[in-house]
This record gives sequence, structure tokens and C-alpha cells, in this order.
Amino acid sequence: MARVVGLLAHRWFSGAFRGPLQVIRCPAPQLHVSGPAMAASQEDFAKAMNQVKLLKEDPGNEVKLKLYALYKQATEGPCNAPKPGMLDFILKAKWDAWNALGNLPKETARQNYVDLVSSLSASSCSQVTPAADKNQVESDSLVVTSEDGITTIRLNRPAKKNALTTQMYRDIMHALEAAIEDSSRITVLTGSGDYYCSGNDLSNFKDIPPDKVEERAQSSAVLLRDFVDRFIDFPKPLIAVVNGPAVGISVTLLGLFDVVYASDRATFHTPFSHLGQSPEGCSSYIFPKMMGPSKAAEMLIFGKKLTAREALAQGLVTAVFPDDTFQKEVWARLKAYAKLPPNAMRTAKRLMRHQEKEKLHAVNAEESRVLAERWVSDECITAIVAFLSKKAKL
Repeated sequence: MARVVGLLAHRWFSGAFRGPLQVIRCPAPQLHVSGPAMAASQEDFAKAMNQVKLLKEDPGNEVKLKLYALYKQATEGPCNAPKPGMLDFILKAKWDAWNALGNLPKETARQNYVDLVSSLSASSCSQVTPAADKNQVESDSLVVTSEDGITTIRLNRPAKKNALTTQMYRDIMHALEAAIEDSSRITVLTGSGDYYCSGNDLSNFKDIPPDKVEERAQSSAVLLRDFVDRFIDFPKPLIAVVNGPAVGISVTLLGLFDVVYASDRATFHTPFSHLGQSPEGCSSYIFPKMMGPSKAAEMLIFGKKLTAREALAQGLVTAVFPDDTFQKEVWARLKAYAKLPPNAMRTAKRLMRHQEKEKLHAVNAEESRVLAERWVSDECITAIVAFLSKKAKL
């Protein structure tokens, strides 16, 4: 059976899509399409067929099947071939794709083929230079890169121990949304410098007029809820590369990651009670399930700081590596993961996560609501004022 699968795979990649579906390199497309209402000419169609051969990146089997089906529909009309046997996997997949187009007119199929090739060419050509591929998004506080099938979201405030500002919350949400749509197979969150993340930048709470405190608390709770929801719903494998100490929300979110790799220099600290606050990131639900109620209470109620080895023993961390070899060992694993079939990984994650998703959204909403109350409490305001006053004296 393995030999049969191997032969089928060889046919798929080396010959099954030769001609209009062979993938090589890509110059900028020159297709004459005035708009969606105008049917593509035969000249445009011919150029699109040539353009497919010049694509820089393999568009993946689903897109190849769509291109094949549109090509057959545009040149021959509705599917007229006999249905292949169930064991002829490649011909069956191609037949199904073509047959699914039904009675789509040739002219429409031709236009759809041209539009699809144009979008593939634009996407591929936007990543031709290494610099463009390796630095898709960059700001003072966040760097997002895509390389070798891996989108990396890097917190980039090393002088501030990668503390999260309000804008960084928004930037990370945008980065996650973009990572869903890009061609990467896995997504990584890590930090620059010595820290992974020191939690919220408490200067977010400075300079709020007294009559705006309640309003700011409510808007911040909405932002937090939306932020955590992005992690709950993220469909691709999500991996935390914890390069140093982690504090607050950067710890509580780890239960929503699929894998957490930590340097042996990392620590994990959730000092919520010390700051008059309460847990977030669905940790009030996930941590007791993960490590047991008493261990979770030590962290979330009493603020116990865990070493990397303790976090590993309690299930918060997947694996711990020596700090001097951390980056080398972790990225070797990540590059290997990024070569796995993407749809298989996404399907496995969906099966593992979907039964809990509704519950996690409910927990997130409740945690955010409670935090809005804590932020305007005397305990929290006193703790934050004391912290900022102490910081100002340093």
C-alpha cells in the first residue's frame, strides 16, 4: 500500500499537472482584463496558461485542481468524461473538480481561470525579493516575518521587556488575521531580547481623566476579549517560543497555544492578586484542567512564579531547552513542522479544539467582564498607583 501511495504522489507532482499546471517562476502578469463583467479573451487565456508555468511558488493541490477544472471547462465545456474508479485517486480528484463546475459557461470558466492566475501571480510576485518575504510587517513594537512556511510574530520592545501597549494588542490581532490568509503553515509568537513578554505595560493606565476611568475600563475589556478570541479561533498550528521570562497575559495565553517551547532561563509569573486584578486568557478554565486546581491556584491566586522545569512538569510547557542552544534546537523543529501537509495539521487542530471552542469564548467573555470591574476597584487603582510611583522613583 505504501508503494502505491508513493507512486500516486510521484504522478501528482511530476506529471499529473504538466502543462497548464506546472509550477516554476514568475514575472509580473500582463493580462488584459477590464473588469469582472468583461469575458477574458482567448489571448488573455493563453497568457494565463503560460503565466501558471512561471509561478514562483507551488500554489498547493486544491488550487491546482481548481485550475485544472477551470481549464477543462473553458476548453471542453461541462464534464463529459466517465467517472474514474474509486482507487484511481488522482483522476477521481480531477474528475470531481471538473464535474463540480456543472454547466458553467466556457466564457465564465475562462474568465475565472484568468482571474485566479492573476491573483496567484500577484501574490507570488509580491514575495520575490528575500527582504519583502522576511519583513512583511514591521513597527517599533512588533515585527512580523514569513519564511520557510513559518509566520513569526516577534514582540519588539526589548528595552521595555516586551511589555504590551494597547496598540500592540491591535497589531497582534492584525498579524494573526494576516497569518490565517498567508501561505505559511505554522505561526510562531516570540520575543526580542532577554524577555518573552513582561505582560501589560502599566503605563497604559496613566493619564486617564477621573471621569473616563469607567469608560476606559469597558473599552479595554472589549479589546482584551477580542484579542483572546483571535487566539481561540486561530486555525493553524500556533507555537510559543518563550525565549525568557513571561509575565501576566503572556503566561495565561499559553493554554491557547498548540505547542510551547521554553528556554531553561524562562520563568512564568501571574501576579494578578498583587495588582488587584484577576486572570484572563481563559486561564481560569484551562489552568485547573491542565495542572489541577491547587497548582493553578498557586499561580493564579497567589502569584507563584514557575521555573521552566516546573512549568514543564505542570503541563504548561511542551519542552525545555538549554538557553545556549534554544534557538537552534527550536527552529530546527519548527522548520520540520512547516514541511508537514497544512490541511492535515489544520484538520487535526480543529478536531482537538472545536468541542471546547464555545466554552472558551464564554470563559473569555466572563473573564473580560470581571476584569473591567477589577480595573475600577480601589484595590486595583491603589496597586497600580503604587507600582507607577515606585517605578518613577527608580
